[in-house]
Amino acid sequence: MPTRRALGLAALALPTAAAGQPASPRLARACAGTVYLTIDTGWAREAETIAAAMARHGIVATLFVAHEPTFRGDRSLDPGWGPFWRARAAEGHAFASHTWRHWYFRGDAGPGRTSYLSNRGEGREVLDGPALCAELARPVEALRALAPQARILPLWRAPGGIVTPGALRMAEACGLRHQGWTAQGFLGDELDSAASPNAALLRRNLARIRDGEVLVMHWGVRSRREPFGLIFEALVTGLLDRGFCFATLPAQGKT
Repeated sequence: MPTRRALGLAALALPTAAAGQPASPRLARACAGTVYLTIDTGWAREAETIAAAMARHGIVATLFVAHEPTFRGDRSLDPGWGPFWRARAAEGHAFASHTWRHWYFRGDAGPGRTSYLSNRGEGREVLDGPALCAELARPVEALRALAPQARILPLWRAPGGIVTPGALRMAEACGLRHQGWTAQGFLGDELDSAASPNAALLRRNLARIRDGEVLVMHWGVRSRREPFGLIFEALVTGLLDRGFCFATLPAQGKT
């Protein structure tokens, strides 16, 4: 029997017929392949730059939202970010949960219980099923308040992509499937700039990305000195030139 929280999540996750469909101004020709760009909240320093590039090229992404600190001194699901999220929803991007507090799962603590802790020293908790459902539902509920038209998928992503068997089972009971990224999908925006400069990341990504990849990046990473957003448009145009189309994730996710 679904829980009340599971039913609430299902009501929030109402993908339209366009879910998983590619969008690009180059769709007059057949796609040589499809890639699934996903963007996690992060520091958001390059958010407007990245969003503008996507709009120029008519590409869509799946946006995983958490209530994280941003370069503005606020958090990404505060009311001040409402115009940004409403604009992304109007452009046809899809949304999914990235947890509320962006803490990390660090092992199960027995049947139906999993450890959840902050890497910023904000605390540590053991979550049972209802608590985990609430943690995953809260960013979606906050987003829906800011952008009522947002299309939300029944997916979630753990911070760092780190999950436990218990967390996966409990999230599935909430009606949510975990979505990671594929082998060549990590775009490298969290890497150190000195060791992995933008030029090297651009060459690597353009050479390695293949049909069906689920790509992951952020709206900005605080620790990176050379912002990845500076090469984002070059990456997009390079993939479009290779014949790729961009699509939002399907409701069932991708492996």
